[in-house]
Amino acid sequence: MPKCQKPKGTLLQYVSDLIIRGIIATCLFMPLSLRLRMMGIFLRSVVSPSIGYKERALNNLSYIYPEMPIQEKTRIADAVSDNAGRTFIENYDILSLKARLRHIPIQGEGFLALKKAHAAGQPVLLVTGHFGNFEAPRAALVGLGYEIGGLYRPMANPYFNAHYADNMHRLSGPVFEQGRRGTTGLFRHIKHGGMGVLLFDIYDRKGTPIDFLGQPAPTLTSAAEIAIKTNAVLITMFGVRKQDGMNFDIILEAPITHSNPLDMTIEMTQRLEQMVKQFPEQWFWIHRRWKPERRMSIEDGGN
Repeated sequence: MPKCQKPKGTLLQYVSDLIIRGIIATCLFMPLSLRLRMMGIFLRSVVSPSIGYKERALNNLSYIYPEMPIQEKTRIADAVSDNAGRTFIENYDILSLKARLRHIPIQGEGFLALKKAHAAGQPVLLVTGHFGNFEAPRAALVGLGYEIGGLYRPMANPYFNAHYADNMHRLSGPVFEQGRRGTTGLFRHIKHGGMGVLLFDIYDRKGTPIDFLGQPAPTLTSAAEIAIKTNAVLITMFGVRKQDGMNFDIILEAPITHSNPLDMTIEMTQRLEQMVKQFPEQWFWIHRRWKPERRMSIEDGGN
């Protein structure tokens, strides 16, 4: 949104944005540990039950794990909302997150591959899912001096989106709005030797049904296609929240070998699946990943 153009929306959207801004400002005034704890409680106890996040998480868990006891589903659903609240406020103080993670050891074979590619001027495409804090690995890398572009999904509330989009640009650029134009911009950035990050675990009815946690999830192969076309090193990365609720393990896994877009996307999906199985409380089960009522089968191709 151009700086000179003021957002236009409804009165309800304007008031809602004022409330959200007030909550954010209040939390950012608190010490870090209290800020994270309070936002986790707020999302878990107030927001999630009232806007349907908890119900959606329970439905998704029932869809994937029909035999799981309701007590366990409820525990995971509550933990997911707590993590979402912590992630939200962390990413609204993104420069502080970068400072916190600047000296954290980065694990995995992918970090060495990234450094080698950067030294040689070869593009790098990092991919991750809605897991842990998905901005934490990017913040850690930016703290080490790397410039990493990305995409963001615009918010429905134009008033909220105005400052949300501005916040997305604070960490590192270039950052593009999700869509054809934004994807093209990120593609050009990577093609010219840059680094970028994409979240690939997004439902898209035009995507190919790829098995995720035992059920087909329509998935775009865009990330793999970009990596192939730009000769980018393709690396899966994760920011795993530790039990203290504040710190992270930053993991860059071994690069995915270039083959064909479908096989590469299947591999990155399987890597995310392994993380979800290990830390089910950290994947965003509030996320519409399958949409069972509209799910596509491999046999009918979604028709």
